[in-house]
Amino acid sequence: MKYDIDELDRQIIKLLSNDGRMSFTEIANKLNVTEKTVRTRYKNLIDHGILEVVGVVNPIALGIRAGAIIQLKVEPQKLSDVIDRLKEMKEVRYITLTSGCYQLLIQIAVPSQDEITDVVKTLNNIQGIIEMNTIIQLEVYKNTFDYI
Repeated sequence: MKYDIDELDRQIIKLLSNDGRMSFTEIANKLNVTEKTVRTRYKNLIDHGILEVVGVVNPIALGIRAGAIIQLKVEPQKLSDVIDRLKEMKEVRYITLTSGCYQLLIQIAVPSQDEITDVVKTLNNIQGIIEMNTIIQLEVYKNTFDYI
């Protein structure tokens, strides 16, 4: 069943995007509604797969200090196999199908530049990848989960 979000749902999502630990009471007070209303809306958002509350980790605190965006040109008949292999790699944190010369774009996060080299070497050994363009991330100026 489709669930259409309204302005109140959007406001709840926005508040939780900024502070996922905000209590239902605090949300209700900020939005001038009852706590029961917030609790019901929250449950609907979760149940319909619109909202997922997770802890966001600071990668630098975990020693993850280097990253790259890598464009991959893949043999069309091996696309699914390549995607499956990429999903198995812990260094790969994002995979998307794209238009243009490169069918896939991935983002990797690793402790150092040396590990970027190791990942590139691993990618070179995956059958079906025929070309890659590696873009090293020097500094990140914005990384947000605020979609509303």
